[in-house]
Amino acid sequence: MEKEQIAIIIGEKIKEYRNKNGWTQKQLGEKIGMSKNAIGNYENGFRSPKKDTMFDLAKAFNISIDDLFPPINKDTSTTLQAIQSVSERLSEYRRVIVLDTAQRQLDEQERAERDVSDIIYLYDYYDHPASAGTGQYLTDVAVERIELPVDIDADFVITIYGDSMEPDYHDGDYIFIKLSVDLASGDIGVFDYDGDAYVKQLIIEDGQAHLHSLNPDYPDKPITPETNFRIIGEVVGRYRKEE
Repeated sequence: MEKEQIAIIIGEKIKEYRNKNGWTQKQLGEKIGMSKNAIGNYENGFRSPKKDTMFDLAKAFNISIDDLFPPINKDTSTTLQAIQSVSERLSEYRRVIVLDTAQRQLDEQERAERDVSDIIYLYDYYDHPASAGTGQYLTDVAVERIELPVDIDADFVITIYGDSMEPDYHDGDYIFIKLSVDLASGDIGVFDYDGDAYVKQLIIEDGQAHLHSLNPDYPDKPITPETNFRIIGEVVGRYRKEE
């Protein structure tokens, strides 16, 4: 069960026991040293009471602190059922120790999950944009190393410049390139076109080829025998910082 769901259930329990005692939110707050607004936030599930507050609430309601938590149903794992069974036989003081231990374990688990999501990968990066617009020179550019939080099988990374490949590729996007000279019609790639580097879609039809922009505001660039043309590689991935 998620923390948000638990907070909602605890809030419903607080409201239930408050109403059973005929107290207003203000009156309950006065009994445990909290404001009316704090009680309202608990009951609406906007916040979860801290451990000490939970004990104060249980004492005010003359109930066990367990009564404020979601019940364990028959689908709960046998391990959790065993923990509950043992905890029910403990004094309040020893239950606090169990709760503290469980909270520490949960904190460690959440940190580990965050650590996994923060894994970064190194790529060769050309700090010179390939154009999704007017063209950019790509040769003789120094290669650097860049860290990105995605794992893609690519030979290097560059950035997009311009808007000719929107909506799929935006200005400033990182794109992952796999070196290849064997692209099929419809593939998105990076191309050397008369000395400038472009990110375009290769279209081959009726014996003719051209570089196509996804944005209809940009005309296609024909590939003719006179064009100084070279396939650099295929675009195999994209990364946008706000995603």
